[in-house]
Amino acid sequence: METYRRDRSYQWNYENGPRFAGPFPRFSSVADKELLGFSVRSRIGIAAGLLLNSRWVECYSRLGFDILTYKSVRSAKRPCYPLPNWVWVDAPNGVRPERDEVLRVARRRPRRLADVTSAVCFGMPSQEPEVWRRDVARAKRKLLAGQVLIVSVVGTPGSADDADGGEGALAEDFALCARWAAEAGADIVEANFSCPNVCTPEGSVYQDAKASGRFARAIRDALPSTPFVIKCGHFSDARELRSFYRAVDGSADAVVLVNGLARRVLDEDDRPVFGSFERVGILGRGILDAAVANVKEAVRSTCRRSSNLRTIAVGGVVEPEAPGRFFDVGAEAVVLGGAPMIDPLLAQKMKERHPEW
Repeated sequence: METYRRDRSYQWNYENGPRFAGPFPRFSSVADKELLGFSVRSRIGIAAGLLLNSRWVECYSRLGFDILTYKSVRSAKRPCYPLPNWVWVDAPNGVRPERDEVLRVARRRPRRLADVTSAVCFGMPSQEPEVWRRDVARAKRKLLAGQVLIVSVVGTPGSADDADGGEGALAEDFALCARWAAEAGADIVEANFSCPNVCTPEGSVYQDAKASGRFARAIRDALPSTPFVIKCGHFSDARELRSFYRAVDGSADAVVLVNGLARRVLDEDDRPVFGSFERVGILGRGILDAAVANVKEAVRSTCRRSSNLRTIAVGGVVEPEAPGRFFDVGAEAVVLGGAPMIDPLLAQKMKERHPEW
């Protein structure tokens, strides 16, 4: 049973989810791994997206995911886009980053989790700050020993008529949300610099290395003692990836890479599945190869420069052995996107097979 009801609205899932009847597995409480200065039971977790509030955080903490990322929040309430928000797509040969191919909606979900690729279009919704700040504090209290709470934040653009086109105000808004998240109890703050499903500047910050550097410095100033990571999308050009890493080095502690690939998704009548949003985020098995390639290049780049900037991998992990590909190329940790919604027991399976993770 899927823990997120894709046939129901985001708000319904926020208020009623997750759907998991148990029983919860048992795990060792030994925290013998390390993540950005924290002792953790494993380096396996959940990326920003699935954990809508403290109930979702509590459920997945008990399911054995030890790095738990609270879904991106804003400085103002933002509703979710209308349904559909999450559909299965056909990508039997994977999504190739060098080709901007069109993907088609699948008639049904593949039987094997290892074959699942999906498309999402939510628009980075958020509750009011007073709501999510209280709830982040509750989420922190729900964690088990050896777990860490990351709170993902995203800036909300102001007026583009500002002298700098609104960039300064957006950077300030990122910094404000980051400070609020830390004050609410976040162990680590994530700044989400990427989203293919919004038409405003906060969804593409990572594509401008210089702007990313300025935003990162503003957030670092707001978080003098709290670890801070940046989530960004796929880099099709290795030089752009290296420029981004150089720009945020010295401010951020790690980069979460990659936040999906953007592709057009059409139905059987050649109409965009998500209405006015033709290009949306692709998750699942289809993007694994592209994500591994980006992470490998990122780790190689930081090693060449003797940089302390780490890379937390995300993208394409839908079965128990897949994190090994990221750990093999030097990822600090691996966080999962959509797969734990389909199989909530993935952390248990991964830990049974690879206790070293």
